[in-house]
Amino acid sequence: MATAVYPGTFDPVTNGHLDILHRACHIFDKVIVGVAPNELKGPLFTAQERIDLIESNVKDWRVEVKIFEGLVVDFARKNNATVLIRGLRAVSDFEFEFQMTQMNRDLDGEIETIFLMPGATYFFTSSHLMKQVAYYDPERISKFVPLNVAAALKRKFDHI
Repeated sequence: MATAVYPGTFDPVTNGHLDILHRACHIFDKVIVGVAPNELKGPLFTAQERIDLIESNVKDWRVEVKIFEGLVVDFARKNNATVLIRGLRAVSDFEFEFQMTQMNRDLDGEIETIFLMPGATYFFTSSHLMKQVAYYDPERISKFVPLNVAAALKRKFDHI
């Protein structure tokens, strides 16, 4: 049974993330979404809120959603995964992803990384960008994030 890990902060999950996850589900028997608390980034949502937002969108998929801290290769090994899934939206993502892949390969040469691209609609979609737009006009992000995420962002930015 081939298992992959799709790690990230997912603050919040976007339709681009879900598109990549859906593609990964066609390739692997099981995909584990590893949600990193990533407190250094100052996330808008708690790790548990992010897990809940993801889980409600993948109920019928072969997906588990788990929090993880530490090195992603250690998380993958602990969960019997042999592949890491990374999303590439644009050429600008490649340099960082290339460096991270090389480091992960050095840390554990038995865990491979594969890159998946979202559909063209989501090439420019990022969690950071969704938060910026939602801060000023949460109604305008509904085609880029799941409905539960749009509602959660609206609640977070209700002060406007």
